[in-house]
Amino acid sequence: MTQRELEYRITHAELIRSARRTLSLEIRKDGGLRIRAPYRMPERDIRRFIRKNLNWIVKKMDQTDRQLHMQEEIIPFTEKEIRVLTEQARRELIPRAAVYAKRMGVTYGRITIRHQKTRWGSCSAQGNLNFNCLLMLAPREVQDYVLVHELAHRREMNHSPHFWKIVEEQIPEYKERRRWLRTKGKHLIIRLP
Repeated sequence: MTQRELEYRITHAELIRSARRTLSLEIRKDGGLRIRAPYRMPERDIRRFIRKNLNWIVKKMDQTDRQLHMQEEIIPFTEKEIRVLTEQARRELIPRAAVYAKRMGVTYGRITIRHQKTRWGSCSAQGNLNFNCLLMLAPREVQDYVLVHELAHRREMNHSPHFWKIVEEQIPEYKERRRWLRTKGKHLIIRLP
């Protein structure tokens, strides 16, 4: 961000006065600056507060600008792509879940393939499993980790040390696969419409 852009954004900041006692700064989702101030606070005090927090303002505006730029570049999945991934997941994940369930000595109810924005998989108290169709875009080892993770909940409905031991028995390098979901998986999930 250039000095001129910064000055413009600060000059055109949204100022909200209310019956508060302190000043606060906020970077809006559109990258603009919002200042909240007490009703009677002089403008010179507000400007001094802005100067004092200039490094924070620049840092947060840059972060917001990067996020906005990334969102502009995101191409959402089409309905057809999601349908194809869902069918592929049904064909591939369901039989592999059965193999792992047998190996782990657990049972489950039905399996549903979804396109969720917050989860890769889940296991209900009734033993029904859900898997995200976007797993088909992850490496097979990552898919296997999610299958085992949800099946492990059939023995432990929590994330206790005992639960992770169950996962580790099947997937010794499960931490690496979890890391893939956290770092690379989010780039898939944000493409869901």
